[in-house]
Amino acid sequence: MLTIDRVSAGRALVSAELFDALTARIARDHPDLAADLPARIMDQALAFLGACATATVPLGPSELVDVGWHTFILHTRDYADFCQRIAGRFIHHQPDPPAEESGPAVPEPLGVPISRAVDAIVAAGFALDRELWAVAAECQTKCHQCHAGCHDSPTG
Repeated sequence: MLTIDRVSAGRALVSAELFDALTARIARDHPDLAADLPARIMDQALAFLGACATATVPLGPSELVDVGWHTFILHTRDYADFCQRIAGRFIHHQPDPPAEESGPAVPEPLGVPISRAVDAIVAAGFALDRELWAVAAECQTKCHQCHAGCHDSPTG
C-alpha cells in the first residue's frame, strides 16, 4: 500500500500513459465537455480515490468527478492494480439504492456529505480543483450529495 505524503496532483498516482488514456476516454465519451475538463476530471477522480484509500468513512464524488471514476473502472486491470497499490484493497463504487428501494424511513436525498470528500482530499495532500466540486459544495447545506449517491464504502 502506498503512503500518500503531500502529493500535489491526483495524476501523479498513475503513469502518464494511463492518465492520457483515461483522459482521452473521457473526451471521447463526453464530447460536450470543454477541452480542459477531461484532464481536470481525471486528476480529481484520482485525488478522490487517493483520499478513499485512507478514509474510514464513506466518501462520495461530485457529478463530474464521478465521470472520471466510472472511466477508470472500465480499465479493470489498471483500476484493480491501482487500488491494490494505493489502498491495499479494491475501492468499490457503491451506489446508494434508489429511494423507493430504501423505504420511507430513509430521508432523501441519499448519499454522504460532499464536504467529507473535499475535506479528505485536502487532508490527503492533494490539490483541489474547486470548480469541479463547487456545485456540490454550494448545495451541501441543502442536501447530502449532488450526484446519484455513488460512494466508496471503506467497509465494503
